[in-house]
Amino acid sequence: MSKQTAIRLPDEIDDRLKSLAKRTGRTVSYYMREAIVTHLDDLEDAYLADRALEEIKSAKDVVIGPAEFWNAVEN
Repeated sequence: MSKQTAIRLPDEIDDRLKSLAKRTGRTVSYYMREAIVTHLDDLEDAYLADRALEEIKSAKDVVIGPAEFWNAVEN
């Protein structure tokens, strides 16, 4: 199942999308979907990394060394 959503884009981005769609015979929606699918993993990873760093800085999480890690994994 797919869902429909709306976003606001600056005129320049909208113009670029329309131009690309026209030149390639694809739809603007196709390129919007492709951009989201392509970059969503990176955005999620960046958010999780930022959150983990904040937890380390606030002492809510602890950093261990490789020896401790592998010892914990093996046991």
